[in-house]
Amino acid sequence: MSNGPGLNSTDRGPLAARVTIRVLFFGAARDVVTQNPFPLALAGTPTVSHAFHQLIEKFPDLERFGRSLLFAVNQEYATQDTNLKDNDELAIFPPVSGGTHDFFELTTDTIDVGAVARRVVLPECGATVSLDGFAREWTKGRQTKYLIYEAYDGMALSEMQRLGAEAHHRFDIAHIGIVHRTGRLEIGETSVVISVSAPHRKAAFEACEWAIKELKRTVPIWKKEIYSDGETWVTPTTDSTDP
Repeated sequence: MSNGPGLNSTDRGPLAARVTIRVLFFGAARDVVTQNPFPLALAGTPTVSHAFHQLIEKFPDLERFGRSLLFAVNQEYATQDTNLKDNDELAIFPPVSGGTHDFFELTTDTIDVGAVARRVVLPECGATVSLDGFAREWTKGRQTKYLIYEAYDGMALSEMQRLGAEAHHRFDIAHIGIVHRTGRLEIGETSVVISVSAPHRKAAFEACEWAIKELKRTVPIWKKEIYSDGETWVTPTTDSTDP
């Protein structure tokens, strides 16, 4: 006997609370599902994360996007911790600003700065500017052994996407890409790369400088510095000389 669209066998039970939402897929995410919109029934007090994991069971190819997909609930950006209510609309989509050459990513892997920069290069662009922020050994007279970066993943990706969209409004640029490392970084390893392409170099330089300041101000990523004699979480700063 069928449980109905989106109902998981673990959700059975006459006393279980039910929340039914409408899921919309856009962009490349639309191509890996067989039904759009998709009605999804959830038990208990669900979040976007609960819904997404249930959707992966139904549409396994969604897993190939990793952590790059963005979410919106009732037409407002949401994180995986956002609560869902009955009749909510959940939208799932890849980063959208500026077209397919814009990208916003978190990774625990080593970042290839040149590879990131090449992803924003187009024939109509006369300049590409890249910022390579890396783990330095000395900070205010203290020797750093290594760094640890921690991110609130879903919200960080959503905020990077917002930052990218605003960069397009502020500057005459073609594309922007941001890749930020998380986890443990050894001295000299790249922590963040921001690459901007534009028809003219001035806009690319200005957008890149603005983007690193805005990223440090609004994107929920935290840095801990580990010293030989202690450790500390770094106080947020908008000083662009501090990656």
